[in-house]
Amino acid sequence: MRCGIKLIIAVACAALPAIAQTYSATHHVGRTPTAGEIAAWNIAIGPDGRELPPGHGTAKEGASIFEEKCAVCHGKNLENPPFAPSLLGGHDTLTSVTPVKTVGGYYPFATSIWDNINRAMPLNKPGSLTSDEVYALTALILFRNDIIKEDEVMDAKSLPKIQMPNRNGFFPENPQYKRGYLQLWFWPEPRPQKKTNE
Repeated sequence: MRCGIKLIIAVACAALPAIAQTYSATHHVGRTPTAGEIAAWNIAIGPDGRELPPGHGTAKEGASIFEEKCAVCHGKNLENPPFAPSLLGGHDTLTSVTPVKTVGGYYPFATSIWDNINRAMPLNKPGSLTSDEVYALTALILFRNDIIKEDEVMDAKSLPKIQMPNRNGFFPENPQYKRGYLQLWFWPEPRPQKKTNE
């Protein structure tokens, strides 16, 4: 029995270089994308909003757009929706046993709202909204969550400045890893680790 296991291990070890070479070989499938193709897919919006495009919108403008393109899933009043998550409420539930992670109560950055609408909405035709429509819908959601005023204009400059209610409700980013230090997700400061001989 021991000889059989040793033989299997020996064969597997001998086959590893051939397997690695097969997986690292070029299979001539596909091609390198063009700069234009990469730019078309590179639509992520970060917390600081540097990638936001030109455009603007208010909650008043967003109300009619929402009724036409969003209410069927999210509900007429942005809550108690038939098919999609509620966009209102949940502000005081995050520390409870049954937290409700809504846009106004959970999202740390207003730019995340814009990003989500732009890339994924409406569900039957994602990516079809103009920048102005996305700004207007974002403004509507922020207004209905009592974060901005109804006539406040949202654009690439004003949106990143919005202070979301749960902005400080997340763990801070851990400091850069340093050799010789132990870093744990629940301990924000690096802790000295026993030095090892290198």
